[in-house]
Amino acid sequence: MSDTKRIVITGATGLIGRRLCAALRGRGYELVIFSRSPERAREQLPGAAEYVAWAPEESGPWAAAIDGAAAVVHLAGEPISKGLTGKRWSDEQKRAILGSRVIGTRGIVRAIAAAARPPRVLVNASGIGYYGHRDNTPLDESAPPGDDYVARVCVEWEREARAAEAHARVAIIRTGLLLDPESGALPQIMLPFKLRTGGPVLPGTQFYSWIHPEDEIGILLLALEDERATGPINATAPEPETNRAFAETLGRVMGSPSWLPVPALSLRLALGEMADLVTTGQRVLPKRALELGYRFRFPRLEPALRDLLGRP
Repeated sequence: MSDTKRIVITGATGLIGRRLCAALRGRGYELVIFSRSPERAREQLPGAAEYVAWAPEESGPWAAAIDGAAAVVHLAGEPISKGLTGKRWSDEQKRAILGSRVIGTRGIVRAIAAAARPPRVLVNASGIGYYGHRDNTPLDESAPPGDDYVARVCVEWEREARAAEAHARVAIIRTGLLLDPESGALPQIMLPFKLRTGGPVLPGTQFYSWIHPEDEIGILLLALEDERATGPINATAPEPETNRAFAETLGRVMGSPSWLPVPALSLRLALGEMADLVTTGQRVLPKRALELGYRFRFPRLEPALRDLLGRP
């Protein structure tokens, strides 16, 4: 029988992983952290039961640690927005983004399948990039995938995760724009507002489907602990905002002008295909989380930003 409190987690030192580890420890779980650098993970996240050397690969000695665990939370993957401040996606980067997800997930699933005492649940990361470039059409978990590069990555990533359904419950978390003032996309979005040169990224009508970190962790815990949580679950706030409205709200919270637009063409010239991450969007709704009874602490953008930035 699996240990009901033992959880294997990859990507633990990342933006989401650090917060999730703290929440899991607070709930009495015993953590087994898979990391490329176990010693660094031990320094950053002390208190885990075990630190295991792991890299995105199809097999390895790390697989033994999955046998007997209650769950696997698989968050690891090369950051898609890495280099957004001035570096185009290279072919090498694109291969790393795809390979880290597909090969890493395939290895995790093979270890689950081979375990004498397989975990009861696999909670696997994904992203709302799955839906591709859309207009203002509301998108829930039943919407079909897009066909751009990021959408194809998410489709292949999720396909690998769902191969574990023969052995465990599988929940796939499609995360939106995670708001964190210290890392991720928000500090880059905030920079021009700090310089009082902020404004929308044109056309401004594209939707940003955002989420406060506390709600991201809440949905991950729901997926982990609720036996009804299967398949894709959108981790986005129930009230997405257009880019123009997002900029206006951020400017108001920061006490900064928000009128200076950023032309999409200039971003495309600088960033190439990667510019699509900010010049296009999706209007994604968390239908499944709401059906499962999740209550958002921060359903609206302005209170979320004021909480994160410490503004009354």
